[in-house]
Amino acid sequence: MSNLRFDIVGFDLDGTLVESHRDLGAAVNHALRLGGFDPVPADSASDLIGGGAKIMLKQAIDAQGGLPDDEFRQLYKQMLAYYSEHNAVHTRAYPHAEEALVALADRGAKLALVTNKFEEFAVQILTKLGLAGHFYAIIGGNSLGKNDSGTYRAKPMPDPLIEARERGGGGSFAFVGDSSYDVKAARGAQVPVIGARYGYCDKPPGQLGADAEIDSLAELVSALERL
Repeated sequence: MSNLRFDIVGFDLDGTLVESHRDLGAAVNHALRLGGFDPVPADSASDLIGGGAKIMLKQAIDAQGGLPDDEFRQLYKQMLAYYSEHNAVHTRAYPHAEEALVALADRGAKLALVTNKFEEFAVQILTKLGLAGHFYAIIGGNSLGKNDSGTYRAKPMPDPLIEARERGGGGSFAFVGDSSYDVKAARGAQVPVIGARYGYCDKPPGQLGADAEIDSLAELVSALERL
């Protein structure tokens, strides 16, 4: 008998379900080369993930002197165009990802995906990896549009988690993510959160502020059952 007490479990994508930094790094480097900047080492892209592709590119450019806003926007568009064609070349699901999704569904939980990646990219990647069918909702950083200040209603705002819960018919909800963006969004939505220590964490182990942390998706179901 399952001890799972959640009707819905939501997941972040990059660093939680999939290892994606090589493809993201390639897209960043494509834009950097077009702009005359030095590329970043492929593995260093894992340190830039968290707030989405735009913040990744901006951090890489700012580290080399920055750009005027109009020139940055042009490079960002070129980065997105490249990534739309190369977003699942090296991206892979983490070990035990599909097993965890199946195990949660077998225990009666509905599954949602909430990422700061654009929705169309998330759908493409999950479809290519054979995971899209597990989710009743795939909510991206652009899915809810922008607020009055012109900012996408994305994590760390709680809006996409609240939307995911509403689309699932309400009920108890838990979230799984690897960054402070995920934890802040969960706190704002007033839902418990599991921290994925194996991902692209922007805080040291034990300092994410999550309700529990895991070192592998093989530990997820039992961690959720203990909450």
